[in-house]
Amino acid sequence: MFSLAELTLPITAAPMAGGASTPELVAAVNAAGGLGWLAAGYKSATAMAEQIARTRELTGRPFGVNLFVPAATDPAALAAVPAYRAELLPEAERWGVALPGSIAPDDEDWAAKIAVLLADPVPLLSYTFALPTRQEAHALRAVGTAQVATVTSAAEARVAAALGMDALCVQGPEAGGHRGTHTAAAVPGGEPLLDLLALVRAAVDLPLIAAGGLGDGARIAAALGAGAAAVQLGTAFLLADEAGTSAPHRAALADRAFTETVRTRAFTGRVARGLRNSFTDRHADHAPHAYPEVHHLTAPLRAAAAGRGDTQQMHLWAGTAFRQARSGAAGEITARLWRELREAGR
Repeated sequence: MFSLAELTLPITAAPMAGGASTPELVAAVNAAGGLGWLAAGYKSATAMAEQIARTRELTGRPFGVNLFVPAATDPAALAAVPAYRAELLPEAERWGVALPGSIAPDDEDWAAKIAVLLADPVPLLSYTFALPTRQEAHALRAVGTAQVATVTSAAEARVAAALGMDALCVQGPEAGGHRGTHTAAAVPGGEPLLDLLALVRAAVDLPLIAAGGLGDGARIAAALGAGAAAVQLGTAFLLADEAGTSAPHRAALADRAFTETVRTRAFTGRVARGLRNSFTDRHADHAPHAYPEVHHLTAPLRAAAAGRGDTQQMHLWAGTAFRQARSGAAGEITARLWRELREAGR
């Protein structure tokens, strides 16, 4: 079973759902000595299997797959979705976009994904938004898959450790994209990554992957010095040649008009960090914690905005270190981070 100790470099490319993570990105980071993660979130089991197969064609090194764990939506939050739809309706009409009137249940094709991963195991599997059942975790361990839970607090870490996870990804508030709290309603803690690492280390005895705001070698060195066995970077790879980041998203990351990131539920109902824009300002904390219902509700608006290159109306996930995102080949980005890490005194 794979162990983080086997990494040549303690640098991993985060799983970024929605298209940014690609088999090519995974393979490039692997070739540089790090480890890449595929993002199975929002994908069907068939699409996930296709990406796994493609990744195996590109790299013979171990890689990981990340799953979004589905959960029932809080009925009170679900009841608030129509009001949020009404708030968004004028914008939808302005752009000629049809918002869904009803949203079908979405379980992330969970059972089918687990079946694929049991029949054709991958070296590493990580979970975001919750944990698998004990039976699922046991079955995946039995086929040789090492499992990593994303945690945002010491309490979540204890539950994950009790389930038998092999390692934890400790996600600080600086991270871009969704904060991986184990319930959508949870208000994420604000402890900076290094403080959170200390809290989790005191709570459990497992290898830790640090994530959040790690845009350069100095920050990576600080996380490793705080006890992490490896680091996970997402925003740092958004501008990589091999990333599937959309053209508007790439442009926004380089646009000096974007000066800060914010945490918001406006796009999906879950707390996520992205570049501050007009949409986040207008809708701020209006969205209910109904995930994935709000995600599906706003999807047509976001797709239309991306299609017309309107970076003020689309989600632009990014961590606090977004100004340090680098363009170029992912292997070169990984090697540069490693050089900076060594220079920082690793």
